[in-house]
Amino acid sequence: MLYIGVDLGTSSIKLVLMNEEGKIENIVSREYPLSFPKPGWSEQNPEDWYHAFVEGMNELLLNHDKSLVEGISFGGQMHGLVILDENDNVIRPAILWNDGRTTKECDYLNNTIGREKVSSYTANMALTGFTAPKILWVKENEPENFNKINKIMLPKDYIAYMISGVHCTDVSDASGMLLFDVKNRRWSQEMLSIVGVKEEQLAKVFESYEVVGTLKEDIAKKLGLNSSVKVIAGAGDNAAGAVGTGTLEHGMCSISIGTSGTVFIATDEFAVDEHNAMHSFDHANGKYHFLGCMLSAASANKWWMDDIIRTKEYNKEQENIVKLGENRVFFLPYLMGERTPHNNPNARGTFIGMTMDTTREDMTQAVLEGVTFALRDALEIARSFGVTIERVRLNGGGAKSKLWCEMVANIMNVKVDKINSEEGPGFGAAILAAVGCGKFNSVEEAASKLIKVVSTIEPKDDLVKKYEEKYQMFKTIYPALKPVYDVIA
Repeated sequence: MLYIGVDLGTSSIKLVLMNEEGKIENIVSREYPLSFPKPGWSEQNPEDWYHAFVEGMNELLLNHDKSLVEGISFGGQMHGLVILDENDNVIRPAILWNDGRTTKECDYLNNTIGREKVSSYTANMALTGFTAPKILWVKENEPENFNKINKIMLPKDYIAYMISGVHCTDVSDASGMLLFDVKNRRWSQEMLSIVGVKEEQLAKVFESYEVVGTLKEDIAKKLGLNSSVKVIAGAGDNAAGAVGTGTLEHGMCSISIGTSGTVFIATDEFAVDEHNAMHSFDHANGKYHFLGCMLSAASANKWWMDDIIRTKEYNKEQENIVKLGENRVFFLPYLMGERTPHNNPNARGTFIGMTMDTTREDMTQAVLEGVTFALRDALEIARSFGVTIERVRLNGGGAKSKLWCEMVANIMNVKVDKINSEEGPGFGAAILAAVGCGKFNSVEEAASKLIKVVSTIEPKDDLVKKYEEKYQMFKTIYPALKPVYDVIA
């Protein structure tokens, strides 16, 4: 049998076709537009996601026996606000996870309602990326659109609805809305009341591996599939990526260097960071996880390569970077503001330390190191409340760079395990589809059979020492520049 994983990213959708042995038979990507109507805003048209999905599916299944497709599941960008009217038409462009317009609404939730109270309801504090502040923004600034809302959805769930007819979501993605009681895996009635929405406006919640329905007849015909193909709830991109890397057992850690960057730590028991610096979310295997998130990771390198030095030769630009631990140039990768640990939408990308002998390679190295230092900020928060992390698994586009993997090992002083697949959320979604279809009894069983560590990058004592000094310098830069960022904003 065949299983399809859909990874709905910020810049593109990736479709992964997996057989029951876990071998990836085909991968197809389709890009779509991303708009920035005002500084700090980030939006997309949900219909673009759906059209890219349909086009990609037709190519994905070319030269494959479509009758063998048994299930489809999803991983997707989290937090985005998709609102539908009574006819299930999209009311306005989706407001995305990296949109920073909701500072006022977050202040209201954290300071007027109270961070401790909000956290007691949802296990998290309000951040500009989360969905609930976006709803409050629409309520305040676009009341005519707010009054039209019949359904509130997340990005991946819009596609699931389009192909199944079921308004659904899963526990991991719902955890990032600030409307969800993470501990008890249900909508928080207190938060719904605060935001001013009704539970019937929200999707039905499933575990990530549960079947939500089957393909609608017209969709099955359009795709050339059986209408009996199961649609499985799926997970937010981070939880799906964790499934795709086998990060399921208590204390295991995965790091994603994608458009955003995340530090993901699986845990068997529900717990909350008292300072809310790390998110507490539900995991795709029925358990829980901590998550630290930075807003610009591989996207910072893409910006530097594509827009500034204007090259697509990513690997070539890294070939002459050899002075690991000795770079005097620092880069703060806050191109879209920052979440963990600063929670500051006013933060901005910054180079510092250049001199007349600074080279192109120094600047490129600083970008890669800056992202890794910022990811270590999140890792250090986890370590501060007693989590021991000695090895990590990487996924996302940045994980394909051997140099970047070496930086992670030495800047964080961890062993970096490379696994047999680098497809992260798409692979994880395909695994969830297989579990939902009954091929495996649990997510853990599927991961143990399909995911293998193929190599390990060990930290080197001399580089660990050099990078420790550099990291301590890096940590001093943001506090010094914070007042400047506020003035610029």
